[in-house]
Amino acid sequence: MALNLIKLCVGVETVQELADWQKKRSAQRKKSGGPGDIMHITRMTPKREEELLKGGSIYWVVKGQIAVRQRLLELWPVIRAGIPHCALVLDPKLVATERRAHRAFQGWRYFDSKDAPRDLKARDKAALPEHLRAELTQLGLL
Repeated sequence: MALNLIKLCVGVETVQELADWQKKRSAQRKKSGGPGDIMHITRMTPKREEELLKGGSIYWVVKGQIAVRQRLLELWPVIRAGIPHCALVLDPKLVATERRAHRAFQGWRYFDSKDAPRDLKARDKAALPEHLRAELTQLGLL
């Protein structure tokens, strides 16, 4: 069973906003001569890299709810201002999940697959707009 990460998506209101932000940062990096990959830079490097890269994902918590995941492709060492960091290289595809409330925390955490919400099927995504799904989940109706 794959190991995952879970991370708060601070400053983002919707999954579409996350996707737009990631594309914008990727284009900026590419324009300045860097890699155009979708990535998230974090201060701490996961120690369980091998387990994460065997099909693991990063689950994003948007507005207090687990809302979407992205498959982890690679972990790259990065130096910022002389301090080691880790680039979590992500699949550009965002996979919507069943929404589930999640409390706030700092940094990222390991997240076992048995605890992860299921992916939404195409028919489920079409049934309700994202903002309505989020609100109904917050009210405990989904």
